[in-house]
Amino acid sequence: MNAPPPPNQPPAEGDVSKNIVWHENTVSRAARERNLRQRGCVVWFTGLSGCGKSTIANELDRLLISRGAACTLLDGDNVRHGLCAPPAALSGEHGDAFAERFGLGFSPIDREENIRRIGAVASLMAAAGLITLAAFVSPYRRDRDRVRRIVEGDGQKGDFLEVFVDTPLEVCQQRDPKGLYKKALAGEIPNFTGISDPYEAPQQPEIHLQFRVGMTPSDAAEEILQVMTARGVFGTPVAEDKR
Repeated sequence: MNAPPPPNQPPAEGDVSKNIVWHENTVSRAARERNLRQRGCVVWFTGLSGCGKSTIANELDRLLISRGAACTLLDGDNVRHGLCAPPAALSGEHGDAFAERFGLGFSPIDREENIRRIGAVASLMAAAGLITLAAFVSPYRRDRDRVRRIVEGDGQKGDFLEVFVDTPLEVCQQRDPKGLYKKALAGEIPNFTGISDPYEAPQQPEIHLQFRVGMTPSDAAEEILQVMTARGVFGTPVAEDKR
C-alpha cells in the first residue's frame, strides 16, 4: 500500500486527475433552456484584427437583448484583462513566478491556451442556456475546432456557430482602430496576426460574412440573427435532457 502524501502536500500529478469527478447538477440543461425558451449555444466570431468582429458582436448582443434573449458577450480585449491576462498584468498582484506560469502572451502556445480557456468558459455558459457570443481573432483553425468539440460535446451538434468576418487585410490596415497594424509593421508588436503570424481562415463556417462596401454592423447582425432563428435557437420547446 502506498503511503499518503505528507500533510499539506498535493498528491502526485498522475493521481490528481483520478480524484476529479464530474458532478451532475440537479437542474438539467434542458430545464434551463425551457425556462429561458431558447437553446444555449456559442456564436464564435473570428477574423483579423479590425475586421469588425467586436462591433458586429455588440450589435447582435443589442438585438438579442431587445427581443428578450438571455445572452452574454465575451470579447478578446476584455478577457485579456482578467481570465487570460498577460504576465505584466499579473506580476504586481501575484508575483513574477505566478505571472510567468499563468500569464498569457501571444506566442502560438499562449494563443492556444487563451482559446482553450475561453472555449471552456463559453461551453459552461451555453450549458446554462445562455446564447454566448465570443469575438476573438482565434487565428488557428485547430484551436477553433477544439472549441467546437468542447461545446458540442457538452451539448449537441449545432450548438457552435462559427462566424467568419471576412474583411480583406488591406481594409483592416486602413481602419486600424487601435493602431496595432502600424506598430506591427514597425516591428513593435511580434507575432501579430496577418503581419508576422498567420491567420487560418475557416473552411466551412456556419456564417460567412464577406466584406462589401456599405454593409453596416446592423446588416451583419440581422443576417446572423436570421440564421440563428432558422436553426431553432429561439422559442423552441426543449425535450427532457438526455445528454
